[in-house]
Amino acid sequence: MGSYVIKNWIRRLRFDHNEMTQQELANLARCTRQTIIAIEQGKYAPSLELAFRIARAFEVNVEGFFQYEENK
Repeated sequence: MGSYVIKNWIRRLRFDHNEMTQQELANLARCTRQTIIAIEQGKYAPSLELAFRIARAFEVNVEGFFQYEENK
């Protein structure tokens, strides 16, 4: 069984939403800017609750910015 990685497109979505800053997203998602940075860099997987708050900030579903795939 291979290992898996969670990829995300948060940075792209921020850019597509009027170049939203990390701080603006953090405010909408009720977390810290450092948390957003860690998620964007793939160093932190958010809780399910935080993932849904981020999704709502972008008006997408969670799979609209996270993808779980096998690490090759």
